[in-house]
Amino acid sequence: MEGGYSSRANTGGQLSATPSPASHPTVLGVAIPTPLRRLFDYCPGQDVPPGGWRPGLRVRVPFGRREVVGIIVECRTHSEISLADLKPISACIDNSPLPDDWLWLCRFTARYYQHALGDTLHQSLPVLLRQGRPLEARTRERWRLTERGQAIPGEQLGRARRQAELLEQLRLHPRGLATGAITSQGFSRVQLEGLAEKGLIEAEQETLIESPVADYRSLLAEPALSLNREQATALATLHEGLDRYHPCLLQGVTGSGKTEVYLQLIEAVISRGRQALVLVPEIGLTPQTLMRFRKRFRVPVVALHSGISDGERLDAWLAAASSRAPIVIGTRSAIFTPLAKPGVIIVDEEHDGSYKQQDGLRYHARDLAIIRARHHDIPVLLGSATPSLESLAQAQAGRYRHLHLTRRASHHPPARLELIDLRGRPRQGGLIAPAIDAIRQTLTAGHQVLVFINRRGFAPALACHECGWLAECDHCDARLTLHRQPPQLTCHHCERQRPLPDACPECGSADLRPLGAGTERAEETLAALFPDTPVHRIDRDSTRRKDAFENTLAEVRRGEPCLLVGTQMLAKGHHLPHVTLVVVINADAGLYASDFRALEHSSQLLIQVAGRAGRAEHPGRVLVQTLHSDDPHLRLLAEHGYDALARQLLEERRAAGLPPFRFLALARFESPREIDAMTLADAAASALRDQLASSSGQVQCLGPVPAPMERRQNRYHVQLMLSSALRSKLHEASAWLAAWLESNREARRVRWSLDIDPQTLS
Repeated sequence: MEGGYSSRANTGGQLSATPSPASHPTVLGVAIPTPLRRLFDYCPGQDVPPGGWRPGLRVRVPFGRREVVGIIVECRTHSEISLADLKPISACIDNSPLPDDWLWLCRFTARYYQHALGDTLHQSLPVLLRQGRPLEARTRERWRLTERGQAIPGEQLGRARRQAELLEQLRLHPRGLATGAITSQGFSRVQLEGLAEKGLIEAEQETLIESPVADYRSLLAEPALSLNREQATALATLHEGLDRYHPCLLQGVTGSGKTEVYLQLIEAVISRGRQALVLVPEIGLTPQTLMRFRKRFRVPVVALHSGISDGERLDAWLAAASSRAPIVIGTRSAIFTPLAKPGVIIVDEEHDGSYKQQDGLRYHARDLAIIRARHHDIPVLLGSATPSLESLAQAQAGRYRHLHLTRRASHHPPARLELIDLRGRPRQGGLIAPAIDAIRQTLTAGHQVLVFINRRGFAPALACHECGWLAECDHCDARLTLHRQPPQLTCHHCERQRPLPDACPECGSADLRPLGAGTERAEETLAALFPDTPVHRIDRDSTRRKDAFENTLAEVRRGEPCLLVGTQMLAKGHHLPHVTLVVVINADAGLYASDFRALEHSSQLLIQVAGRAGRAEHPGRVLVQTLHSDDPHLRLLAEHGYDALARQLLEERRAAGLPPFRFLALARFESPREIDAMTLADAAASALRDQLASSSGQVQCLGPVPAPMERRQNRYHVQLMLSSALRSKLHEASAWLAAWLESNREARRVRWSLDIDPQTLS
């Protein structure tokens, strides 16, 4: 096969340190970006890199009819295939290996999540490094005056007027100006070179992200805020564990000052010459977090998320790997950022579902943060107002320190949820009269209102009033969502779009009516009810343009009365000091879903969105419209808060044998033909049960069954669940199943995947 490979399923998942290079390796085990769970064996090329062949070096290798970039993982003196059949390495890209901590984390991730090591390494690298870009920081020219240039005034340049102007411009900047800053002012390269030839200016190369100053006495650009007693106690506890693995769960009500605790903890870490990695759940939170951190610290603060360019990502990655960036802030994928001097990892909003990658390499960034902190022997801090049940269970068992912040900076207690019964009441755009009256009173008082509805579009369904026909997706078992901007029907699962029909395709009636309300319908209704008040809609559709989200929030933060209509994009960590009323249009959408985590996630979302109210000098109020105001779980949440509900949910999970008291793995099968997906899933289940027959029931195999949404994107989805009280036994069974599927001929006609610790069963 391409390059020659060892048939053993080496996923690179050993938990030992990176293997030492053999003194004279004759075989190099290379990880290549393919879904195959094995290394490919090559013989060394003629050009030996400085320091010899070592794990972590990127190489170019022949693979079939093409050449690809791979990474050396093992250096050996033997192979399971004939050495004469091995192809040589075409070229070594690097003079030094990729960072050890990054390679270790990727090897662990591939093993734990049962994923191919080659693809894991590939996905964890910046795009430019995947393509073979040299492992060196980008530089730029900075121009400054020479001693001669400082002594000569611009008038002495005679007729070279533009050169004289450029000389005087540089005189205003003793540290010099980058080439881009100079050309943006209308000066040319010719003028720069003319002054350089006269010995008046000179250029030096500098990295785009400079190293921080060594004097940590000037670390802060602005003074830290004073802490209340709870914050000070939490920070003191965190300081006790700065030199060891010290997992802490910081549970603080919304607006209680968790970020200030993060900042002062990071100050202590950086003052010791170490680095901090901060994870945030959404790109939308990154700009405001970056701004706050950059205002506080004088050291470089870099960002890593999908909204930056490939070049910017490479710069930030290399700056972190070389310790030029003491603070790294990023979304889920930033967990794979190498750190030269790791000091602390902080996971903000640790409960958030966006930390779990839902396709490809299905890792959980929060869980990898815990593993990475333990590997580096550093503290890790998980922060949330509504912690996940997994983290709460760890805190209850004493594995995490549990720190509490119960006081808000505004000194107002968090607003309680007021349940409003929707049954039998007429609605306008999803809103009933008591909610509309409360909105009117709040606007009259000069405050702002947030109307929360977690549905995009105008309405979640379009129906015929005569025969009951519903507009459904041709490719999914789902209804099409009605949009008005632009007018069309859209499937939110496969993004298929259809024009609005003029009449019902079943009976020909023109009486087609929208059912339910989405953000567009709520926006339209509120604009009609309050024509003199600005209405800002914030959802994925309205914020597609670059900076649209930030521009809208900036306008809202000016403080003038307005209405915000938004999805969960608004519920996560945004400081909206002038919002005093939150109205939840429908709290029932996630309460009765088929997934056992639905109630946990829905209650977290309700508390998070409620936390947007009353964050400044005025108290807040939260109205929750529901068809099930007598639901015991919802009443417990409204009357006693998230902690009480979480305790009850944990007891229910314990009794039912569900996470966090058991561990799950989900095998997913999908095919254009339903029979193919189900046949393979049946065969896999039968083979696995035979394999588990001697394990005394330590691993349960449940299914196969159709997925909750069986047909998506014209493919049929079937699931097989593995469950065990022992994580090690679950992984043994998962690894066996992955190997069985990889070697099965029928599996080549069906797309399959393994999801370890799934966060959703859909």
